[in-house]
Amino acid sequence: MKLHIQNGRVIDPGSGLDGVMDVFIAAGKIIAIGDAPSDFHPNREINAQNLVVCPGLVDLSARLREPGFEYKATLESEMVAAVAGGVTSLSCSPDTDPVLDEPGLVEMLKHRARSLNQAHVYPVGALTQGLRGERLTEMAELHDAGCVAFGQADMSLPNARIMMHAMQYAATFGFPVWLRPQDAALADGGVAHDGEVATRLGLPAIPVCAETIALSNIILMARETGATIHLCRISSAEGVAMVRVAKSQGLPISCDVAANHIHLSEMDIGFFDSNCHLVPPLRGLGDRDSLRAGLLDGTIDAICSDHAPVDEDAKLLPFAEAEPGAIGLELLLPLTLKWAAEMRIPLPAALSRITANPARILGVDAGYLSLGGAADLCIFDPDEYWRVEPAMLQSQGINTPFLGMELEGRVKYTLVNGNIVHHD
Repeated sequence: MKLHIQNGRVIDPGSGLDGVMDVFIAAGKIIAIGDAPSDFHPNREINAQNLVVCPGLVDLSARLREPGFEYKATLESEMVAAVAGGVTSLSCSPDTDPVLDEPGLVEMLKHRARSLNQAHVYPVGALTQGLRGERLTEMAELHDAGCVAFGQADMSLPNARIMMHAMQYAATFGFPVWLRPQDAALADGGVAHDGEVATRLGLPAIPVCAETIALSNIILMARETGATIHLCRISSAEGVAMVRVAKSQGLPISCDVAANHIHLSEMDIGFFDSNCHLVPPLRGLGDRDSLRAGLLDGTIDAICSDHAPVDEDAKLLPFAEAEPGAIGLELLLPLTLKWAAEMRIPLPAALSRITANPARILGVDAGYLSLGGAADLCIFDPDEYWRVEPAMLQSQGINTPFLGMELEGRVKYTLVNGNIVHHD
């Protein structure tokens, strides 16, 4: 397939490219940007006037719910949701059933994803067997099977010795360790931020120190072992400050924030809105503002969707009993654009948080535009408003705090390896 994308605003955050020009694609690769190659005869032309052409989005946290939780979502439904949101590369966490702690399971997941010819899937393997925090997995074998990093999903590592051994093992082979900082004992039973809303509604609370104590342990052990650490879904102002200091000391640490947390706070729980029951919990307004500022100054490297489809029955329960999580693959782009508009950030800088930066953290060949590179592209209308309604979403889940809201920024085309996998 030969494609000619005409008159789009081409933005590559990695190289600084930003201008109205054409893009030419053949055999799944970008063969020219600007002037047409000699003797180029496209099979199809795409008029991208008034649209933005950028690298396909890269999402660091998407639960695809397979294997084991197909009643919540299927690989097919969530891959369609991914490309509908302009996401061409994503990482999935190991908290499936069974857990991704065996090479055969990883290979099966990779094969299933490839057979769908949608987005590229990069599994994060389990750091410990069954995510129980007791015995390390065979990371080298899991890496050979296709895992790009190793983590515990939302499970804590209760044993400091196990964490130390895990980081030492990973550092020996150069494997990144992905951890969400939360002290299991302090967070046990909590469902909301320890603030005025939880107090008023009588909800069990999770204090900020549940994050900062765990974060302190991770940083200290990273310094001791030299392991490359990625901190998943930071949520507090104090956490951002600690990461800023750790980075200033040259530690190999990166971190991300969920798109929900840069817009919402504990105040959005309102009257027990279970769509706002998230992990980590929505925190105070000051925390939210610090997350936005940390994302602006580079302390926080990337925005992730933290996509977690939940079946409707599990969200209809009372807030404290409802299953946490929200979908986000189709909202990652508009929520990033909303943050950029409110913070008055140039579009290329905003897009770097969902393209080049997360691709660097994943260590994959994605998130950029270059001659000879894979034609994984997102083409979107930055000015089109759309209402977040179930009929507009491709995900099997409809659990999001943004239901009924109008957001700006709509994906029109998504290309993976030069093939049009989504067209609005």
